[in-house]
Amino acid sequence: MALSVERTASTSRYWQDFRAGEVFESQARTVTEADVVTFTGLSWDLNPLHTDEEAARCGPFGRRIAQGALGLSVAVGLVSRLGQLDGTAVAMLGIDEWRFHKPLFIGDTVRVRVTIGAVRASSTPGRGVVDRRVDLLNQDGEVVQGGRLPVLVAGRPDA
Repeated sequence: MALSVERTASTSRYWQDFRAGEVFESQARTVTEADVVTFTGLSWDLNPLHTDEEAARCGPFGRRIAQGALGLSVAVGLVSRLGQLDGTAVAMLGIDEWRFHKPLFIGDTVRVRVTIGAVRASSTPGRGVVDRRVDLLNQDGEVVQGGRLPVLVAGRPDA
């Protein structure tokens, strides 16, 4: 039985619409003090590297950094802003091989680069798996974090 999904955006795609090797870049956003404060309250990650300017100044980066998980969350949000899976995403399947390459600083302006990997039908009719390499890039084009975010996507209703 095919999954019944209504496409909600003109950029939305079914799994059959993706091609291995395609590359997409998102809009950019700046990581703010408010982001770090809000994420600290939600996560209870109270490490002084995130919350104490004086302690962080003496730490390995010379200033405060945003939480790694905040960077991952921002990356997922920026991927979502591409609109490719609005109305067709079924489930995120994992966060694979995610690595933290560089610190994410308060004030960094980041964007994501999404590279489509393998695309295949799933074992459930009407659905497919799109494997995506997602890199979070800072304002200098450096990869701050990255890994694979495979997703289960609906198929075309007529397929």
